[in-house]
Amino acid sequence: MPLTRVHNLSISLDGFATGEPQSADAPFGHAGERLHEWMFATRFWEPSGSGGVDDAFAQRHSQGIGAEIMGANKFGPPGWQDDPDWQGWWGANPPFRSPTFVLTHRPRPPLEMEGGTTFHFLDAPPAEALAAALEAADGQDVRIGGGATVVRDFVAAGLVDLMHLVQVPIVLGRGVRLWDGLEGTENDYDIEAVSTPSGVTHLTFTRKPADS
Repeated sequence: MPLTRVHNLSISLDGFATGEPQSADAPFGHAGERLHEWMFATRFWEPSGSGGVDDAFAQRHSQGIGAEIMGANKFGPPGWQDDPDWQGWWGANPPFRSPTFVLTHRPRPPLEMEGGTTFHFLDAPPAEALAAALEAADGQDVRIGGGATVVRDFVAAGLVDLMHLVQVPIVLGRGVRLWDGLEGTENDYDIEAVSTPSGVTHLTFTRKPADS
């Protein structure tokens, strides 16, 4: 049965997945790239990067994925909906290589890109969006790509089967927090933690069986 997965979502020690304010020049606000420095050093990001535990976790991001769901703030900076020419951050050949569903209150026609990515723009609640993504995934898993608000909504709806978070040893103090409104979420998952020499901790949440 296909799974709904989250991978490589970096959060600060105080639970923020992005800083503020977000803009075209600063997609992660005052956090800059600090949440993702662990990833930039891996082969997943750069062929000349290092292997090891961080890379092994990062590589799982794309394995067995048939579709992605992302939020409007991942697809573009605030206000991108007013620009009919905006096609995302990633250029003509985005890295998703699969149907990608963008959740927005202002849908537009599908956008077909190079390399197998087609962006579909939906104004839909989590369960409806997931149903569309599962159909498009053709038997493979669906990745919830972020940002934190979208991941939070899918976790709150009980729709995430596996979640890989990366806790980075920084304190942001403000931004978009993952855990708001999710008190007790840990009771629904088996949780494993692996710390690495880069200073981050990989947290893997695997949903418990319904009868456990």
